Amino acid sequence: MSTRTKIKALLESDETNVDVTVKGWVRTFRNNQFIALNDGSTNNNVQIVVDFENTDAALLKRITTGAALSVTGTVVPSLGKGQKIDIKAKEIEILGDSDPEKYPLQPKKHSLEFLREIAHLRFRTTTFGAIFRVRNTLSFAIHQFFQERGFVYLHTPVITASDAEGAGETFHVTNFDLENIPKTENGEIDYKQDFFGRATNLTVSGQLEGELGAMALSDIYTFGPTFRAENSNTTRHLAEFWMIEPEMAFADITDNMDTAEALLKYVIKYALDKNKDDLEFLSTRLLDEEKQKPQNERSEMTLLEKLQFCLDNDFERLTYTEAIDILKDSTPNKKKKFQFLVEGWGTDLQSEHERYLVEKHFKKPVILTDYPKEIKSFYMRQNDDGKTVAAMDILFPGIGEIVGGSQREERLEKLEQRMDEIGIPKDELWWYLDTRRFGGCPHAGFGLGFERLVLFVTGMGNIRDVIPFPRFPKNAEF
Repeated sequence: MSTRTKIKALLESDETNVDVTVKGWVRTFRNNQFIALNDGSTNNNVQIVVDFENTDAALLKRITTGAALSVTGTVVPSLGKGQKIDIKAKEIEILGDSDPEKYPLQPKKHSLEFLREIAHLRFRTTTFGAIFRVRNTLSFAIHQFFQERGFVYLHTPVITASDAEGAGETFHVTNFDLENIPKTENGEIDYKQDFFGRATNLTVSGQLEGELGAMALSDIYTFGPTFRAENSNTTRHLAEFWMIEPEMAFADITDNMDTAEALLKYVIKYALDKNKDDLEFLSTRLLDEEKQKPQNERSEMTLLEKLQFCLDNDFERLTYTEAIDILKDSTPNKKKKFQFLVEGWGTDLQSEHERYLVEKHFKKPVILTDYPKEIKSFYMRQNDDGKTVAAMDILFPGIGEIVGGSQREERLEKLEQRMDEIGIPKDELWWYLDTRRFGGCPHAGFGLGFERLVLFVTGMGNIRDVIPFPRFPKNAEF
């Protein structure tokens, strides 16, 4: 196995007239002579030239799309167009057969809907190979960004007794026999008999625990799975997704914005540098897809231009109040083109409003700050005006909100007062309040939905296509 050369390394090398062994899966086999072989290390295939006149006919018959091969041969300059080298096969071994009558990925165009049904095989397509290599790069770049800046990677719990957002859309965790759930004398579920001795759920955010880490380690980040039992069947929502959540002690809202903008630019640049071929392919794919749309619905920029544009421009920063004024006076609001009309201050901004600000008004990424406290979470720092909180959301073209964060409320009395106002029991979060009792300090943090980031960078239209095995209402296949 160790003698194998990866196809990416082979194609990047200019060496010819050397013997190599490559292993991969057959994409196509033409004229009993040319095998397009791919091993997933790159979107590009290597062409294997077969001496079919001197090759066993039974072996040739087994070289079908999807079959796994080991090929040893000589690297030679290619005579064909589109590739620099070929491998002149000396020895071909079938590692795994693929029945062409049953293999669902034949060399033709398949719809994304069909490929979702065979998510266990869709990695083998050119599109999904590119997506998941880009996802891998972005994941690595996120860790590198924080590690270079001295952040500590903290693993926050997946099973928790708190609902950080207060939204109640959680998946319950239990080891009760669901046919025989123990009850108390007054007929309520007796959680004292459950595994953890209390009601627990899958985490919706690692933020609260992240704050605990930041109160000792200064700068931490989490990067893990989060879960929302939200009955949402949109192209932007999943029941299981990954979140990046840094928390920074001795930081305010401006530090928060600066870090989030720097992170996004860093990882986008990293992907452009490391996955040039994949992103060029995805950019071409998006252009082809957009040809089916009416002219007014097509993007003004290609995928590569859009990514570069985010690097070249400072994100526009403005307050929620300024954004509301812009939206109220906008043409689509006046002409009632928005699905949700912007009546005035206090409106909870929808994706269509966010995208208008980014794509039509400013034509660049936008950071909105200072939202009404009534539409934001209890832990956000209250501003001196008594109406707004030091929150910030980053809005991206095509996506809407990609980052949400805030300076956290470090003043114990203000935090307790806000929890009382919205009915969050203080006794359940005694540990969270302790960080305000013992050496509290100004601190800030944000959450970046990883799949939304991958969606933006790959140009895909559906969030179910940027996570290997999507979880959504009525679907937990694979």
